[in-house]
Amino acid sequence: MTETETLVQCERRGAVGLITIDRPKALNALNIATLLQLETALTDLENDPAIRVIVVTGSGERAFVAGGDIGDLDSRRGLAHYQEFAEVIHRVFRRFELTDKPTIAAVNGWALGGGTELLLALDIRLVAKEARVGVPEITLGLFPGAGGSQRLIRQIPLCRAKELMFVGEQIDADEAVSIGLCNRAVPRADLLDEALGMAARIAQKSPLTLKLLKRTLRDGLEMPLASALSHEQAMIGLVLDSEDAHEGCRAFLDKRPPNFTGR
Repeated sequence: MTETETLVQCERRGAVGLITIDRPKALNALNIATLLQLETALTDLENDPAIRVIVVTGSGERAFVAGGDIGDLDSRRGLAHYQEFAEVIHRVFRRFELTDKPTIAAVNGWALGGGTELLLALDIRLVAKEARVGVPEITLGLFPGAGGSQRLIRQIPLCRAKELMFVGEQIDADEAVSIGLCNRAVPRADLLDEALGMAARIAQKSPLTLKLLKRTLRDGLEMPLASALSHEQAMIGLVLDSEDAHEGCRAFLDKRPPNFTGR
């Protein structure tokens, strides 16, 4: 890779930011350079107040992210991997998970290994009917090490998560939806339009309320129910201090669309 090679594209489409992982010849496999550009794209969109929702996809028709770069992984040993690649991929995926802006995965093709681990860190997952999803690391003598082993068991039934990781099978889009790993399967030709359309609908909502809602959901998952309910009570109180909450109520009473500003 040259210093000027672009591995991740970042576009602004109105209030929606579109991140495209752009290594089609490598099936959009993730190496350190790609991860760092992915992080930079996220930072740019997070810091842009005009952007309210972020969509992530892969270039080409074959792969969303086909996994990590196996040749790169084979060149590493434990401590170096822990300090270099693993440190970066965990940080980047966690940043996507924690960003206050809603995120949507447009899974256009294979999402294997690191590809599935990336979509696990995103809020909503639309998947092309032609795509395949899975964590086949066990077939290489590895296991999901970019957060997948922990996020997967928290997001789908434990027995199914174990089966996917122990067997290393790939599943089709319909099954990914049926087990709750993805939201909806759509034809590949319609995928990006579906994702951008959903993003545009979300972008019409109050960005402040979305931010506080995401934090309420994220924090509540880590709490016992009683604590999570108290947290929710406090967070909805913050929402009611916002101009957007009262704009929404007034717009409903006036029978007009609300004009949310994020204040």
